[in-house]
Amino acid sequence: MPRSTTSTALKLVILLVLFAAIVAAFGLYQPRFLQTSLVSTVLQFASMLALVALGQALIVLAGGAGIDLSVGGIVSLSAILSMMALQAGAPPVTLPVLAVAIGALLGAVNGILVTRIRILPLIATLGTLFVYGGLAMALTAGGSLSGVPQWLVPFGRGLVGGVPYHFLALVLPAYLAAAVILTFTAWGRWLYAMGYNERSAHLVGIRVDRIRFFAYCLSGALSGLAALVSLAWFGSGRPNIGLNLELESLAAALLGGIAITGGSGGVIGVLIAVLMIVTLKTGLQFVNVSTVWQVGIVGALLLLVLLLDFLIPRRRA
Repeated sequence: MPRSTTSTALKLVILLVLFAAIVAAFGLYQPRFLQTSLVSTVLQFASMLALVALGQALIVLAGGAGIDLSVGGIVSLSAILSMMALQAGAPPVTLPVLAVAIGALLGAVNGILVTRIRILPLIATLGTLFVYGGLAMALTAGGSLSGVPQWLVPFGRGLVGGVPYHFLALVLPAYLAAAVILTFTAWGRWLYAMGYNERSAHLVGIRVDRIRFFAYCLSGALSGLAALVSLAWFGSGRPNIGLNLELESLAAALLGGIAITGGSGGVIGVLIAVLMIVTLKTGLQFVNVSTVWQVGIVGALLLLVLLLDFLIPRRRA
């Protein structure tokens, strides 16, 4: 069970209040910000971050100082390798499977480094971030790869009632499935138990390394899905498409209520945090704030949530 239901609920309330304050502040400063098209814009930009943040949240939730700094590199390299596979003759219909499978394989490399070779997750995934991102740039010389199947593009750009197809077809089902698994299945209880007390989890027979390895594979697969969204949206494979996703996904996971030490939190708060971060960045773009400042503000949010995690008292369940 989660370590502190009270702490998680309090974080969620703070998050919702902060979200409302951000929307109100931008609306007061520039009333045009509150146009109905804002929802479509936010959801369009949110899908990639939401998928990556979900995988990040599961890894952090499992404890063991778990973190995946390579998610941005996985998104970039999955997109590039998938497009290269098509150019090498793979059937276009296999593109979704290729993106997810490549992402899962890259995540498995992280899992092996952490669970078998015993490299600290921070160091292991920092290393693979540079390897994956650097390889994506090297394979393309920094250029984009064209040739995305035309049947996929409407999936990346189409709307249903103002909501992007990919948000309805990928993000919402992924979060719903994660919420159900964490709440009602043994695997979810094992994940919480590992984060709560890994030594005790070992003693009661939970296969900690196997579950953690699977979590890294799942994070990679979700990053592969994010790569698929980028291909469908932009119509090309971009080697830098995952830039800064590691920072933003970690900020979303922690801001959404996942305890940095694991064992506490839920994925619904993570999705709300993703929408809040994207709304904040959209608002900053709306008032012509430089992207450099946007990254700095997301970093400040990450520091804020770590400070709150330290200040809010925790009661063991």
